Amino acid sequence: MPYDIRLVKLINGESVIGKWSPDGKTISDPAVLQTVPSQQGVQMMLLPFGYPFENEITGEISTAHVLYEYKKAPEELKTKYLEAASNLTLTAPGGASISQLLKK
Repeated sequence: MPYDIRLVKLINGESVIGKWSPDGKTISDPAVLQTVPSQQGVQMMLLPFGYPFENEITGEISTAHVLYEYKKAPEELKTKYLEAASNLTLTAPGGASISQLLKK
């Protein structure tokens, strides 16, 4: 069964991506989406919600703490999240990994 991955803004202002529970009450394995300034502009970085005390994407957040749910999360962001949460590299059709496609 595919995961229902959603991007939300919490009441504390953080943008979080995670697996929405079937009953809609929790977000499991949440990751914080942070922007980092760079010479090319701004880059996005995914960190475990519990960082710096947790280095793995684990845990749960109640959806009672969600202020806003984005209508659509970019597919590339969902793929990067799943790679980070599972420690697997997902491949695109034809065998190229997503990171290889982004370098082109």
